[in-house]
Amino acid sequence: MEWMCVILVLFKGIHLAFSQFNGFNCDPNYHSRFPGERDISIYCGVQTITLKINLCPVLYSGYTDVDLALNSRHGEPQCRGFINNNTFPTAVLFSISLSSLEACGNTLQVSTTQGINAYGNISMVQMGNISGYIDTPDPPTVISYLPGLVYKFSCSYPLEYLLNNSQLASSSAAITVKDNNGTFLSTLSLVLYNDSTFNQLISIPVSGLSLKTRVFAAVKATNLDRRWNVLMDHCYATPSGNPKDEIRYDLFFGCYKDPQTTVFENGKSQMGRFAFEVFRFVKHKNQKMSTVFLHCITKLCRADDCAILMPICGKRRRRDSEAEHTVSGSSSGDAVITAGPIITRSDESPTNNSQLVSSSSQPLNAVTSALISGVVVLGVMSLGLFILSLRLLRKPSPSNLTGLWNPSSR
Repeated sequence: MEWMCVILVLFKGIHLAFSQFNGFNCDPNYHSRFPGERDISIYCGVQTITLKINLCPVLYSGYTDVDLALNSRHGEPQCRGFINNNTFPTAVLFSISLSSLEACGNTLQVSTTQGINAYGNISMVQMGNISGYIDTPDPPTVISYLPGLVYKFSCSYPLEYLLNNSQLASSSAAITVKDNNGTFLSTLSLVLYNDSTFNQLISIPVSGLSLKTRVFAAVKATNLDRRWNVLMDHCYATPSGNPKDEIRYDLFFGCYKDPQTTVFENGKSQMGRFAFEVFRFVKHKNQKMSTVFLHCITKLCRADDCAILMPICGKRRRRDSEAEHTVSGSSSGDAVITAGPIITRSDESPTNNSQLVSSSSQPLNAVTSALISGVVVLGVMSLGLFILSLRLLRKPSPSNLTGLWNPSSR
């Protein structure tokens, strides 16, 4: 039986040698077909997500490996795969690192379900679902005889695991917009940045952000013409990725605005921008770190009508009903978009507490030293005065000396 197995392996090797298509290991008897669901294999690893796609049906469909890219990022070389021609059939491999999930447009959706937490107990745990797709580009022509290929994938991890392996992941939402030319979808995304230039994505250290660190957020829209702008109705934070969490903190809503929140732009372009100072939720008081998820209820409005849809605050005169009637139907429905988790750390550690005690005791020691020094000085002065008074009492009076006659002086 062992000899038979060797013969079969050798025969398979001969079969591979003669099953070539343009230099790739493809058998026309098996791969002369369009792609199917079985042509993609997904491996949800501990550090990376590996995607393996059968290249042979892709070649049969009229494409090459260069035409495959993650989430339509065809112009970015890092979002393409690489060929493994040492297997049968030839495969295109994609590797997604858990530490940089958003590099090629992958999304993370957080959900809460019943399961086993990190301590082995059955409770409500949060799961992070990472999803995306691999597709081929649309041709620059009106029609095409080539089929459009789309391979979808997803992997689920406990949120605690992702927090240890990923710095940040944002989610996006699609919103339906009705226009004179019909109905189309616009993709909204919520992205966090380090500074007011809104160029550098936020980088969260492993130990978490310090409290009151300023974070800059931007809501962006795609697939829009210039007639539409982004309008942020309500932005708030929750300790979980669930936008409907009962525990929430409003950053701005209507005429209310958190004192530490600044709104830079809203309803004036296809981007809404604001900044806030990070905090911790009190429910995490027994934890070294706190998770903060940011949510924004957003809509799109016509550029000319966004100002009318903005809340009227203070002593501004409210528009009449005719103006309100004029703008009816000039905005889209609401969409909730989420970014997070933002990890914040509490500085109330035992080491810091001991430092606080020692630092607070220093003024007490200084006061005590001053009092002791004063007492010593007063004691010395009192002792000196006492000695001086004794010496003065023992010294003869000058009047008595002048009344004496000394015969020897003559």
